[in-house]
Amino acid sequence: MSELSINAQKAKDASRVLACTSAELKNAALESIAKALIAGKDEIFEANHKDLTKAEESGLATPLLKRLKFDETKLNDVTAGIRSLIGLEDPLGKVTMHTTLDDGLELYRVTCPIGVIGVIFESRPDALVQIASLCLKSGNSVFLKGGSEAMNTNSVLAKIIYETGVESGLPEGWLHLITSRADVTEMLGLNDYIDLIIPRGSNEFVQYIMKNTTISVLGHADGVCHTYVSEDADVDEALKILIDAKTQYVSVCNATETVLIDRKIKDKILPKLFEAYKERNVVMFGDEEISKEYGIDQVTEWHHEYLDYMVSLKIVDGIDEAIAHINKYGSGHTDAILTTDKEKADKFTLSVDSGCCFVNCSTRFSDGFRFGFGAEVGVSTSKLHARGPVGLEGLVSYKYKLIGSGNIVADYASNKCTFKHIHHKI
Repeated sequence: MSELSINAQKAKDASRVLACTSAELKNAALESIAKALIAGKDEIFEANHKDLTKAEESGLATPLLKRLKFDETKLNDVTAGIRSLIGLEDPLGKVTMHTTLDDGLELYRVTCPIGVIGVIFESRPDALVQIASLCLKSGNSVFLKGGSEAMNTNSVLAKIIYETGVESGLPEGWLHLITSRADVTEMLGLNDYIDLIIPRGSNEFVQYIMKNTTISVLGHADGVCHTYVSEDADVDEALKILIDAKTQYVSVCNATETVLIDRKIKDKILPKLFEAYKERNVVMFGDEEISKEYGIDQVTEWHHEYLDYMVSLKIVDGIDEAIAHINKYGSGHTDAILTTDKEKADKFTLSVDSGCCFVNCSTRFSDGFRFGFGAEVGVSTSKLHARGPVGLEGLVSYKYKLIGSGNIVADYASNKCTFKHIHHKI
């Protein structure tokens, strides 16, 4: 067996111990990890400096450099996320259904861990901390593969988290860091040990993973997010939201990449929006109408994730055209409508086929921490198992427990006994 296969077996064994680990022990481990990260910050920052220096020398794009940076602010954010996670209810062992099949025959549906999860993520070291802590809290073992540009930072973070977890009573083998593409390729074939793969990246990358493994895949594709300004929107409020949605932090998957403006409000908001974006150094691309009127380049591809100070602008004739555009060119991540009309808001949220549909707020709210999930392993754009920001609930499955008292099927087949099927409210 290869080293990775041996580690996968260890992770599977560890997952069975984690499934029975108390909430108190898991929370104590999380608190110890938060403290250990703070205590080890000098080592973490030194490793991150090495990664940043190498990345800058290689010409890594500015948005990716911002994602790669792990400083005091990022450390504070991840430790706050861990402590927020501690305060959440344990997701395991929750009864979500109870049915009395017959006297002395009780059926329960109970939450349980998925098992071993492999997560492939981008150049954000803070994502490693979030993913590891979520997997710990939800009772799952985890394989982590971050971007090669963050190798030094990820190595230090994984070492601190793993060793602190084991010292706190977690089973050996509960976390593994893999570093090469060859490891990823091998991991995709370990269906006997790994229960779920979560790839974070482009559609092409997610599709590649899906086509090259028989393990279940929870896809987090790109974030082509839209904000539609309805004809009845409050202009001042809309400007505030559009500025935040695009510029609050640009190199993230929940930043708005396309603004759709209703023709009837165009003259009220577009000049102000143009100036606001220009002041913030946002490069704008327009449809044919806007590009001619404002002298900017025309959009060449509507399904485009900029992850930078760039945005696409388009005039639409009403909400139906806006919805059609989003469903055709969006990525199913997060889309918003700015409106004072409740019927339009309801129509938008029902009709737009995305994991997150917002009304009168920034797309930047699409985040597991902001949703109160503690953190997230990513945003799922698929429709099965979990959708939108994937927090604790997205990392658990369920099993059925049937508690009997000597019951046999033959009695029901012969009509000696009959099912009552009494459904109890949870």
